[in-house]
Amino acid sequence: MKTLLLNKDEVGELIDLDKIQEAVEDGYRAFNSGQTVIPDFMSVVKPGTHEGVDFKSGMDLQSGYMLIKASSGGYDKNPEIGLPTGMNTVMLFDANTSALLAVMDGTWITGCRTGAAGAISVKYLSRKDSSVLCVIGAGNQARRQLRAISRVRDFKEVRVWNIFPEELETYVKEMKEELGLNIIACETPEEAVKGADVIVTVTRGLEKVIQRDWIRPGTHITCIGADMPYKQEMFADVFKGAKIVNDNRLLCAKNGETHHAIEEGVIKAEDVYGEIGEIILGNKPGRENDEEITIFDTVGMAIQDIAMSGMLYKAAMAKGTGTFYEFFPDNI
Repeated sequence: MKTLLLNKDEVGELIDLDKIQEAVEDGYRAFNSGQTVIPDFMSVVKPGTHEGVDFKSGMDLQSGYMLIKASSGGYDKNPEIGLPTGMNTVMLFDANTSALLAVMDGTWITGCRTGAAGAISVKYLSRKDSSVLCVIGAGNQARRQLRAISRVRDFKEVRVWNIFPEELETYVKEMKEELGLNIIACETPEEAVKGADVIVTVTRGLEKVIQRDWIRPGTHITCIGADMPYKQEMFADVFKGAKIVNDNRLLCAKNGETHHAIEEGVIKAEDVYGEIGEIILGNKPGRENDEEITIFDTVGMAIQDIAMSGMLYKAAMAKGTGTFYEFFPDNI
């Protein structure tokens, strides 16, 4: 049995943002059609530090794939020895036989499937005439979000704020050159948020930034950075009276922004309107008028990784990308 090995560069060669969005939408459909098995994720953190590894796993009966992904982060000293501060590794299995089909670097997978999730939420929950985008954060995922979201709405203006001015300056310069958009660096988060039609929060989630009185009726907010219980990018009262959509109700109630809103008594778990897959399937309407404030809270799901990894595996096999390794050289 041969297992396909794909390094980061080889995965990068296979990236197609439109196909990734389609794959992630299909994954959400499978999840809300009862075609997946998605256990809770596991996090292992070195005591007294923020260095650790998250493990997400799942099975998609619709596609026939099973996956486990290890995502690390917080290793700030790694660059001193030539390693990134965080790494991602994916193992893709045949759900029917448990055969290991592929081992691939997950850096592109984690980044692009999260970008696709943000774009999908904007597609289904924002006003179609949305023209002003606010991005809070200026790191790699902020780039992924802008690339993906700008494909589903015609933004006339993009406002960006980041806590580190030098990173903000670099982000604006690079993304202007890449996408040709009107991107403006803002001195404060309030300047970036007020008057925006769509807001995406993409920080490390260690500081609350977004305040309720900055948000106008009709705004859509996509919450990306707060994917663990200790992370929070918005004050909890932003959730009051909003239409709240999760990627996974159970996971969001324990992690991220929805978790904080419930914990602080702003909402109850039953106030969550639904899951994004229900809206994609047409089981529930998305945005119903131009006045409601919509919030999409995502902490990430293995089905996103399965959908994208399965797509990449097929593309690699078709193009002859990657190399093979035999874990079982002899027939058993």
